[in-house]
Amino acid sequence: MASDSRQSITIEGKTPEGKDFKVETVNSDAVVKTFLLENQRVGISSYGQNLPGGIPMASYIKKFIEEILAAADEVTTIPKKLVSYFKQSFPDLDTGFHVSGYKKDGKISVPYVYRCHVAKDVIERLNTKPDGSLAYGASWSGQIDILASIINPVVVKDEEGVEKVVRAPAPIVWDAMTLQDAIDFSIYAIRTTIDTMRFQARPKNVGGPIDVLLITPGEFKWIYRKELHG
Repeated sequence: MASDSRQSITIEGKTPEGKDFKVETVNSDAVVKTFLLENQRVGISSYGQNLPGGIPMASYIKKFIEEILAAADEVTTIPKKLVSYFKQSFPDLDTGFHVSGYKKDGKISVPYVYRCHVAKDVIERLNTKPDGSLAYGASWSGQIDILASIINPVVVKDEEGVEKVVRAPAPIVWDAMTLQDAIDFSIYAIRTTIDTMRFQARPKNVGGPIDVLLITPGEFKWIYRKELHG
């Protein structure tokens, strides 16, 4: 799991002449968007609105861990509790989460990857195929257009409404990807988004240090994690 560290805010007000204005600006390059729930061995990454009620998301996640989670909670129960926790105070919050971890099925550790959204009241498991078997790949949210344009096929509809692929990038063999390659891909995905935005005439709302959290059946650790310094 990986995330950038940029927090963008929109400032609204009036000029001395009484005209309304709205400016999107960078508020910080030091926010935390990926969190480790050590007792549950589960990771959470947030995207979208990052200041519910004017308070950083990290403060809410800390309260969620302390006040809501129980020792018996696991990756399959946390997404619902997470959405319910935020809906109580912010039912229309435009914030989503990825939740990842493992659950034992007999002697086998099964990976679970969820995407959930507060305002949309959506909780969906991402890493399964229609037949229920495990699917391997990557999922990203937030500013998705840059990476999607590189990785995903471009599909358009003709005059009759039939979808046709007009550009098909070379495939990534997710099933064969090693752990190191997965780490490298997560960094590449965010770094490429940051570097591309730099040259585009658009808000620069992805940036700052990249945090990377590794979760396997046998361990969890930070590959990269920004630290406080003076």
